[in-house]
Parts: sequence; C-alpha cells; structure tokens
Amino acid sequence: MIYIHDGNFDGFLSCVFEHYYNKKAEGIYSRDNYEPVLFQEVLFIETDGEKAERVQQALIKKISTEAYINIYYSFHSKNIHKDTKLLKYIELAFKLKGRIDLLFTHELVAPVIDMKRKVSRERHLFLGILRFSDAGTCLVAEIEPENDILPLIAGHFADRLLKEQFLIYDKLRKKAVICREGEWYIRDIDLKDRIVFSKKEDYFQELWKEYFNRIGIESRQNLKLQQSFVPIKYRKNIVEFKQ
Repeated sequence: MIYIHDGNFDGFLSCVFEHYYNKKAEGIYSRDNYEPVLFQEVLFIETDGEKAERVQQALIKKISTEAYINIYYSFHSKNIHKDTKLLKYIELAFKLKGRIDLLFTHELVAPVIDMKRKVSRERHLFLGILRFSDAGTCLVAEIEPENDILPLIAGHFADRLLKEQFLIYDKLRKKAVICREGEWYIRDIDLKDRIVFSKKEDYFQELWKEYFNRIGIESRQNLKLQQSFVPIKYRKNIVEFKQ
C-alpha cells in the first residue's frame, strides 16, 4: 500500500496516522512526487488536522523534540523519496524512543539527518541573503531555493517586519508567503511577470549596485570566498549581483 498526500506537512502526518491505525504503508509520497507503478495499490489520504496533531504530539512526547525537528525540516527537502524515508525513521524512533537521537550513522537515521542539515543550511543562508524590493503596496522578494524553505523562513521575516506587508515568492514551486502585520500564510500562485516595482525602488537598486561595485577593491577580491557566502546559483535574485 502506498499513501499519497496533498504535499503539506499535516497531510504527511495524516498518512502516518493511517499507517498506525488503519493499514500499514510501504511508502508515502506527495501527490507531485509519486510516479505510478503497475499493480501498485495506492490510496490518497485527505489531510486531517486532528489526526496530524495527534501524531505530532506523539512524536514529541514519546520520542523527543529533536527527532520531531529532524522530521519537520527533512520533510521540506527536495528529495522525492523523503516521505518514505521519514516513515522508516519514525517506525524506528517509536521503537527506540529518545535513543534514536544518538544513532547518527544508522542506515535509517543518517539519510534523515543529512536532509535536515541541508535544509537547515539553506534556510540559514537565505535568512542572510534574501532581499526585499518595493512594489508600491508591499515589499517583495523572489527566491529559487533547492529545498522548500518558505515555511521555515516566513516566521523570521514576519517577526522582523512586523508592521509591513510583504510577499516572498518561490519561483521554482510557484507559491508565496503572504504576510501582513505579523500574520502570514502560504498559497500557490503563479506571478509570472506581474510584479511591477516602483520608480523609487528602481532608483535605489541602481544606487545599491553602484555602491557594491565601488567598494570592491580589485586587488583584494577573493571570488572563492565570496562564492562560499553567496553561491552563484542564488545570485540572479539578489540586487547587488544583477547586471
């Protein structure tokens, strides 16, 4: 039996609930990541907030907060098999309880730890390099992360831009964080070319790029070090690197 969910974390937890209280699953996939296999039994599980909450509390109380964080961060990995890997991790975790936090090299634990570290590293990077622009009625930022980090960075910027309206758009996944005065939500949206920046913003972007170019001392440039702080693959959405 393969369980399919809508792609949200609560949807995944709802599948875990069904795995324990209904029928055991061989694997779990999001609707977008599942590739049909001939004769494979598949069941779509509707997201149930109450069931998801019960699984969440069980993970924290019966295993550990650290294990839950590993699961939550790893769920946002780009790895298309992440849900099934997490299911195997959860099965082992319920058997071993808190001891699983020490088994970094176990064959069912190591992949989860690796996904968590990669997602956490990318989240931390974007907290430092994300740039907002003035679109007139709100602030807008565009990103193209490898992993689905929008839910992991939204709260950070909502707290720091408490009195602002802003939108962070993930161009790869075509969804956005929409925030107003500290309250935020995520929705699927295809902005395409609909973002129009104010003339004031265009002017300040040009000033910022000019400043960035002028402070650079050619003889002291260290491109390798610079790339370690801001990898090339992320630069096209950062003001100071735009041509």
